Amino acid sequence: MKTIEDLYRAIMDRELKNGRELMEEYDNYSMDCLLHPGSHAPVISVGSCDSCGDGGECRNSCIFDAIEKINGRIYIDPQKCTGCGACVDACKMGHLMENKEIYPVLEALCDHGREVYALIAPAFVGQYGKEVTTGQLRSAFKKIGFHGMVEVAAFADILTLKEALEFDAHVQKEGDFQLTSCCCPVWIAMIRNIYQDLVGHVPGAVSPMIAAGRIVKKLHPDAVTVFIGPCMAKKKEAREPDIADAVDYVLTFQETWDFFEAMNVDLHKMQEDEREHSSRAGRIYARTSGVSEAVRATVEQLDPEKKVKVKAAQADGVKGCKELIEKIQRGEADANFFEGMACSGGCVGGPKVMIDKKAGKALVNQYGDEAKYQTPLENPYVKELLERLGFTDIRDFLERSDLLTRSFS
Repeated sequence: MKTIEDLYRAIMDRELKNGRELMEEYDNYSMDCLLHPGSHAPVISVGSCDSCGDGGECRNSCIFDAIEKINGRIYIDPQKCTGCGACVDACKMGHLMENKEIYPVLEALCDHGREVYALIAPAFVGQYGKEVTTGQLRSAFKKIGFHGMVEVAAFADILTLKEALEFDAHVQKEGDFQLTSCCCPVWIAMIRNIYQDLVGHVPGAVSPMIAAGRIVKKLHPDAVTVFIGPCMAKKKEAREPDIADAVDYVLTFQETWDFFEAMNVDLHKMQEDEREHSSRAGRIYARTSGVSEAVRATVEQLDPEKKVKVKAAQADGVKGCKELIEKIQRGEADANFFEGMACSGGCVGGPKVMIDKKAGKALVNQYGDEAKYQTPLENPYVKELLERLGFTDIRDFLERSDLLTRSFS
């Protein structure tokens, strides 16, 4: 079995070889992206491009105006790019790709004095094989050098509770409404950067990824946190100044697969290391309408007599999200809770998934149905975790938790 140092050298040699080939064909930019991913956008360009003219399909696809063409090369502004992946899909020549963070993660894993935790997104189910269990995946991460694997679905439970409390407190009459702040950083970026008049309807809550990173670091102050999911946009979210303390690095499912392959880890042969921490509510965040369903069920449990019930509307895909927001602005949306996901089908349709989104959705639903608990209010692990963080009343963290809140203004 290869050691973690062997893994480091194997992947380093392979990626540097690719980087040298890119550098020889183009310039130092490609190599710098490999070695210093934090200095670049979540999406990077590969090589010169004269295929689409000055306009370019990539530029036309970007609603954030993050793409320019300079001296025949595509430049992506790291401040404006959200990592939604629309430009990658639009580029027919394959000149755009995700910015990989594999080197700094390898360095952290090789530092045996640090505890490195894998924070796995709710969309993970089935991504590494339909028959691979959660317990086997946890063992595999430990095998390649991680101290442990944490399901972000458990922290989605906590954010579900927070959003349900926000809805219960602030949506009191006809015309009141709430836009979810959970999950999708592209949805939030659209509201903050393009539709600022709606920011006041977004509860001040961090995403489950950020909640997971912050809570792990609260309990283990020297920990290194690595989020793993299907999303390039999470790379940008992790660097936002007010929440950059939570997650050190972001890998996609595909990047992580490279780790398993390099160390010849057969996931199907891993021992079980099963732990039940999340409810159905947190697990179904991975697909469109999951957040809405989770919040609706939790609101009903919080206040069965509440007159104003959750009436949800969802959109997925950047175009669909834009259309939903504009419908809200025109007063044409018949709902009071709005959920947006930038990827078609939700996170199971993310740009770096390993399986078809329909299969991913089915497996997520199955995993949700297998949960012992339906909502965070039923989940004893949520209660235990909140008590460890100093919350004795579930309504406390609505007002006083810097750990779970942020400002979108």
